[in-house]
Amino acid sequence: MTEKIGIVGAGIVGLAVARELATVRGAEVTVLEKESRVAAHQTGHNSGVVHAGIYYPPGSLKARLCREGVALLKDYCARHALPYEEVGKLVVASTRAERPLLKALAERARANGVPGVAELDALGLREIEPHAVGVGAVHSPHTAITDFPAIARRLALDVEEQGGSVRLEHPVRAIRETASGVEVIAGRRRFAFDRLVVCAGLGTDAVAAMTGRRGDIRIVPFRGEYYELAEPARDLVRGLIYPVPDPRYPFLGVHLTRHIDGEVLVGPNAVLALAYEGYRRRDVRDLRRIVGWPGTVRMAGRHWRTGLKEIYGSLAKRAFLKAARRYVPELTAEDLRRTEGGVRAQAVTRDGRLVDDFAVDVDGRVVLVRNAPSPAATSSLAIARHIAALVPALVR
Repeated sequence: MTEKIGIVGAGIVGLAVARELATVRGAEVTVLEKESRVAAHQTGHNSGVVHAGIYYPPGSLKARLCREGVALLKDYCARHALPYEEVGKLVVASTRAERPLLKALAERARANGVPGVAELDALGLREIEPHAVGVGAVHSPHTAITDFPAIARRLALDVEEQGGSVRLEHPVRAIRETASGVEVIAGRRRFAFDRLVVCAGLGTDAVAAMTGRRGDIRIVPFRGEYYELAEPARDLVRGLIYPVPDPRYPFLGVHLTRHIDGEVLVGPNAVLALAYEGYRRRDVRDLRRIVGWPGTVRMAGRHWRTGLKEIYGSLAKRAFLKAARRYVPELTAEDLRRTEGGVRAQAVTRDGRLVDDFAVDVDGRVVLVRNAPSPAATSSLAIARHIAALVPALVR
């Protein structure tokens, strides 16, 4: 008998998991999505970067699945005529004090097997990005850009071609485990599954609560705001220009990113959002739930200085401009135009620590993706293989 597996969430990770289970396990999969389209949240609100794996601690799930995911994603895009362009990335040290961090980053990249990584001096980085400045840089020539919403739409077609279904406008309202499976009420329908995989992103905690598995980490939303470069300032950036990351945080700082459609984005910052889908500053729908998690308060207590800096950057265009001009000094205020941002689902522990690695819980018939931040989109096809291997096989 064919096993029936439900997937909550039609972002790129949920759709990749559904495709993997349908293709490899031969399962009958049903994807449940509350929005009217796939890739409505994190997948559809990022800069489209296919990360090469230079940042992540060797041996971590992020490091392994990112490198596997890049290869799988590149092949997938080629097979389906989806955009994929290796524009390259420069991680730039703007001061001598950042040089040791830059060197450590290059060593980490090599340990992760990132191809072609080179350490450049001030002159060498200008050969890659003529309008950029810095005392040195790490160059990752195979870092790429793509269109993740387009990939998600293609994955949804794959699911349907394998006999599965993607049910849009089907918000999950209740979940009940039985002796024989998992019952889910979504929209106005009741579904019976043998297994349930939750890839709900910003909605992870709400769905986890329905299963009775609240867990020791919770999602805290961070709004990332962007500006885009007006013409002709776009020509000042050929590929991707990033700062040396602060090792205390899983965020990469304000950077300049060429998008697959030719736009160049400046950002994002990382501001605590007061709603799980808080794309606007005035969105405060979930304030009590977010602040009510002890980890949120403890995180704020640890990092309040950085938080104030990020809030200032959110309110003041000149803060974004200053961050961008640190690497491309020819930019002016007139070159920056505010554009659509996104919200990142960041897992935080009860004691206020930011969870850096991917985190997946398996409990009986339910698999919960607890933390899947960047590079989850890059790694999506590899994450799907990893999760599919964790889904318990059906025994009848």
